[in-house]
Amino acid sequence: MNSPLLKLFTQPGAAWLDIRRAEEAHPQQYLPRLLALALIPAVCLFIGTTTFGWSLAAEDRVRLSLVSAAQLAGLLYATTVVGVMLMGVMIRWMSRGFDAQPTLNQCIGFAAYCATPWFVAGVVGLVPMRWLAVLALLAASAYATVLLYGGLQTFLRLRKEQALLFATCVWGVGLLLLVTILVSMILFWFNGLMPEYVRPASLG
Repeated sequence: MNSPLLKLFTQPGAAWLDIRRAEEAHPQQYLPRLLALALIPAVCLFIGTTTFGWSLAAEDRVRLSLVSAAQLAGLLYATTVVGVMLMGVMIRWMSRGFDAQPTLNQCIGFAAYCATPWFVAGVVGLVPMRWLAVLALLAASAYATVLLYGGLQTFLRLRKEQALLFATCVWGVGLLLLVTILVSMILFWFNGLMPEYVRPASLG
């Protein structure tokens, strides 16, 4: 398999060249991949919270009703897709201060590919282990940072010094956006939709 998604994890430098060429030939080619990859954390979280349950505090494991789990998964999916698109908008806006004029589609595509490690890490939603989820998210965040700093220069054809500064700006804005949108989603789900917990069980 020689797809750009696989090469992002094996040959990121070559992958960014392939992605850049693909974006220029088909500006919206990222969209099907984004919509498909965003399903991974949403579907895995739905299965994990309804089948296995999650340890939220102490030694108590709780499960969600099918309706509440579907609401949570749907919100996570929508939040993920919207968040990536908003990040693309921010990259496009910040590019005005650098010698780059990417299109909005290119910026959203770049954000989507940078977020790939988080999508893949979403499989831990199947497993009711907080420590595993934390480790997976930290590893995904670290590799997403590697992709950002390693790919921005190639993707936007910037000088090395410009790419470093631009990537740092993108990283800071991305962190702020991630925290804001996820916290907003959780608060809305918890306070607005009133989740229903079912079948609590002991972890022991």
